[in-house]
Amino acid sequence: MPSAPMPTALFAMDPVHLPELFPPSVLARLRELVRIDPELVVQDFTDPAAAAALAGAEILITGWGCPRVDDDVLAAAPRLRRVLHAAGSVRSLLGEAVWERGITVSSAVHANALPVAEYALAAILLAGKDAFALRERFRAEAVYPAPGDYAHVGNLGRRLGVIGASRVGRRLLELLRPFDFSVSLYDPYVGPAEAAALGAVPLPLDELLRSSDIVSLHAPDIPETYRMLDRERLALIPHGGVLVNTSRGALVDHDALTDELVSGRLGAILDVTEPEPLPRSSPLYRLPNVFLTPHIAGSLGNELERLGGTVVEELAREAAGLPPAHEVRHADLARAA
Repeated sequence: MPSAPMPTALFAMDPVHLPELFPPSVLARLRELVRIDPELVVQDFTDPAAAAALAGAEILITGWGCPRVDDDVLAAAPRLRRVLHAAGSVRSLLGEAVWERGITVSSAVHANALPVAEYALAAILLAGKDAFALRERFRAEAVYPAPGDYAHVGNLGRRLGVIGASRVGRRLLELLRPFDFSVSLYDPYVGPAEAAALGAVPLPLDELLRSSDIVSLHAPDIPETYRMLDRERLALIPHGGVLVNTSRGALVDHDALTDELVSGRLGAILDVTEPEPLPRSSPLYRLPNVFLTPHIAGSLGNELERLGGTVVEELAREAAGLPPAHEVRHADLARAA
């Protein structure tokens, strides 16, 4: 019995990402599963070459820089049945018509969660050691602090509050298991039994903030979470507390946070801000109690290979007659990142 012909796929993303998402070994595996031209990477669906390829595409492999897949794109792609996103959120990428037509959507958001959780874990461990402030002091004075200056330092029993049992939040909770933190969790969709299974004590948001030395933010950027950490809630974090944000800057009232940081009452480890990047005049670039990075927590460099590998794994599952492992459902978009 002859085997079924391989489906036809098309790349749609900024081509600068393609070599890292699909290095030679991953690209070779991909080409064993689909017919695809790696030289054609679409950035504009109205381009004549793209339009011709789109007409025959059954699978769209998307990534950062992909144009929005709207009604016009779907009209030009009558055979399209799957969108495999080699990145995180698809919320801003796909129009309603994708779901109405019953196209299967899959995302590599789970693979992208790992480096974010790893960054957050590293930030939390260093914050518990007060490493950033002590580094600044050591650089300025070139003298070891006196033993009594370390009384506030250490991760044994350190109170950690995790906001959001997102994929990143859950991966972080998994990574935290070997350590001796006292972990609490705020997520309105997680009940006590599930929180306990995740290794955390469920708390209301305000109580979590009051009782945490370090707060790590992992909630999605949706209307309900816009500036969820406003001036009043930031004031609940105890003096000397540290905010770690690897989620989105919009979840925090930036002006209120800046006031807390300038006063020295709180510290922060921020991979995301609002706006992004901050203007050069922002004091956050210069404050010794702020560790600011340029949105690097997510997959970068060789970590991108995981995302392309996820696409290949989903195609292999389809070839084996299995459902997608990382399907994105329309009903989940309202509370997804």
